Amino acid sequence: MSAAPQKAKAGAEKIEVTVSAVVPLNPLVTRFEFTRRDGQPFPPFSAGAHTVVEMRDGARTRLNPYSLMSDPGDSSIYAISVRRDDQGRGGSLFLHNQVKVGDPMTITYPVNLFPLDLRGRKHVFLAGGIGITPFLAMIAHLERMGGAWELHYSCRSRELGTYVDELTYKHPNKVHVYFDDQDQAIGLEDLLDGQPLGTHVYVCGPKGMIDWVHATAAAHGWPDENVHSEEFLAPQPGKPFEVRLCKSDITIQVGEHESLLEAMERCGVDAPFLCRGGACGQCETDVISSDGDFVHRDHWLDDDEHASGKKIMPCVSRFVGKTLVLDR
Repeated sequence: MSAAPQKAKAGAEKIEVTVSAVVPLNPLVTRFEFTRRDGQPFPPFSAGAHTVVEMRDGARTRLNPYSLMSDPGDSSIYAISVRRDDQGRGGSLFLHNQVKVGDPMTITYPVNLFPLDLRGRKHVFLAGGIGITPFLAMIAHLERMGGAWELHYSCRSRELGTYVDELTYKHPNKVHVYFDDQDQAIGLEDLLDGQPLGTHVYVCGPKGMIDWVHATAAAHGWPDENVHSEEFLAPQPGKPFEVRLCKSDITIQVGEHESLLEAMERCGVDAPFLCRGGACGQCETDVISSDGDFVHRDHWLDDDEHASGKKIMPCVSRFVGKTLVLDR
């Protein structure tokens, strides 16, 4: 019998894993592979899913989401590919500098906020940089199912083209790569105009690329439901602020380099999460009262909800002011 999954805070389930491989892919990107410590198969996941990796960095626990890029049909491993960010908050640096084969780690059960729409007659993938990772799992799934797809992948240079050689070797007629240092660019307008009815477009990469694809598709008459995107936002630093949590009956301080969600977790508050990147809505919290301004950075709340001052997404958003009281 398999071991019962460990319960994490607020209902998320954890899996205890061992790092089975650490594979440098280029100067910035490394692949990390995991096997289960109990020897059981991993739970199945659908292409586009992510896991949250728990990293114990000294006295601090970091929790970062990463797309699963391994084959959904292989339950023996999970794999992620991580780009080192020297100006980031430390999660990628921890993985690159401290994690080695044989290390025990903890990850969450997969959650999919960027699924394939299997009603689509064709799937067009647009990747920028490390945004290639979810598409590797999608391609493996569609190849197994005989689905129609093509990939357009923009990279800074050939040296930094993660998985470019593998993809172009396996799928020479479906993979198109563009290198910034060679002044190559995706011809998005012609690409969109040339697709058959029933095609779905997926984009993962920098915010500018995501906004460009959505705006161009809308201008060319593509329905919103046929254009899909994924962008996990990293919490940005800001001035420290104080928050009163009514249900927990405590007042906490949010530091300059931690999110409101991280501050709540540090103080022992059972705060829900799935993506930790402003996309899933799981950590949405009601505001009881406030005297100040919100710095909303999420993808979840709409403009009216942002303007109302009645809700906040603690994973990425901040507050500047005198008092903030939350229903948490």
